[in-house]
Amino acid sequence: MTPASSRALPYLLIALGIVIGVAVASDLGWLPRGSAGPDAPTDPVVRPVATVPQQPVSGGTAKSFVEIAKIVKPAVVNIASSRSGKGEGPQSSPFDDPFFRRFFGEEFFKREQPHRDRKERGQGSGVIVDPNGVIITNNHVVNKADDIRVILSDKREFKGKLIGTDTKTDLAIVKIEATGLATVPFADSDQLEVGEFVLAVGSPFGLTHSVTMGIVSAVGRASMGIAEYEDFIQTDAAINPGNSGGALVNIRGELVGINTAIFSQSGGNMGIGFAVPSNLARSIMDQLVKNGKVVRGWLGVAIQELTPELAAQFGLSDTKGVLVSDVMDDSPAKKAGFERADVITEYDGKSMDSPTHLRNAVAQTPIGRKVPIKVIRDKKPKTIDVTIVEQPKSMGQPGSEDSGESTAPTGVLSDLDVRELNEELAARYGIKPSERGVVIVRVKPGSTAEEMGVREGDIVMEIDRKKVTSIKTYEQAVSGLTKDKTVLLLLKRKGQTIFLTIRP
Repeated sequence: MTPASSRALPYLLIALGIVIGVAVASDLGWLPRGSAGPDAPTDPVVRPVATVPQQPVSGGTAKSFVEIAKIVKPAVVNIASSRSGKGEGPQSSPFDDPFFRRFFGEEFFKREQPHRDRKERGQGSGVIVDPNGVIITNNHVVNKADDIRVILSDKREFKGKLIGTDTKTDLAIVKIEATGLATVPFADSDQLEVGEFVLAVGSPFGLTHSVTMGIVSAVGRASMGIAEYEDFIQTDAAINPGNSGGALVNIRGELVGINTAIFSQSGGNMGIGFAVPSNLARSIMDQLVKNGKVVRGWLGVAIQELTPELAAQFGLSDTKGVLVSDVMDDSPAKKAGFERADVITEYDGKSMDSPTHLRNAVAQTPIGRKVPIKVIRDKKPKTIDVTIVEQPKSMGQPGSEDSGESTAPTGVLSDLDVRELNEELAARYGIKPSERGVVIVRVKPGSTAEEMGVREGDIVMEIDRKKVTSIKTYEQAVSGLTKDKTVLLLLKRKGQTIFLTIRP
């Protein structure tokens, strides 16, 4: 080896080391590589993602939301109604909604207003339930309409004929002259449970055949002030103006409700919508189609919720049932032997857990049918058979008795001032002149009695199950009361009787 080559060798070795180091650091794949774990798969794993929940349910087969929409949409119609003159109906043009006014501006509406038709127009939805053209919708969609137009999913348009309406449930039946139409089958809405998936189908703001999805938020909603007979299904499926009368269906594509109303502070959907249960809608439909009117059953009792306080007063261990606060004269209940303070636990084989539930059940009972009713009387179970009759147009109320002056209550009732009922007091509180007894003329503000619901103008009928007909009988009833004793009152307010408990 020459001296020159010997001097170059170290430089060559250094250069070779640098090349090998770069190759290792850069992981260029020139050298074999090992790992402590299993080999990574060379191909990516593709897993299907379910876009729709497929939950098996009893009594039928679950369908995808796409299938449900395809089945239901042809049976949901758009309803356009009109009537002459200005009115205050809840349905008007969707462009009257504040949303559109904010979008287009008030000047647009002022400019267009002189050219608008003077007829009041409404938009809503309906559900075909018979292939021969029978449609269920809401009463407020077609109420007092001069003209009803029904538009099908295939864009065919028919003139609708109003068969009948029921303002007490806000339902109506419309008929069109057509055959072979798609329909939505009825479901048993009594079997509907909170948490089930549902679809709402209708024409919100005139946008026909819109489908929204949600769950059943609650069942048996009442005291909403929407209709006289309320037993609503609550859902968070988006419901907006124009959805009224549309279908609420389950995951089998069956009709569980008729979309009716929303709770809203803005006029649009806030996740709280209400639908009339299909069982109630079907009962109303059958009567309107057959008779052109709705006939409701009548039992003839005044009822109220059984609170824990009232249950304790009547010696009951729980609050299951409905408390009878009065029995009307010449009523089926009176003839069958019902008594005030009976607790109705079962009606025609079904448990009763609220006054609304019982009221609806009685109303839907066929006239002339004998119904077994289970009650608890004096802590003992009893069954009474009652023949249901047609609900009278004006229901009679039981009366009271007697006359005198004023007295100061004692014990837990010391926050009440009462006087003998006379013509002057009757006029002041809107009480019938024929009424007799003791009236409450003052309830101490902030007192327990006020908190428990006692009101000025209430007539005292009983104290701890002792009848009160005059100041004298009132004094006798309160004479033994102590400050630490809970008292059970029976009051009459605006013709209705109610039980209240006053705790110390």
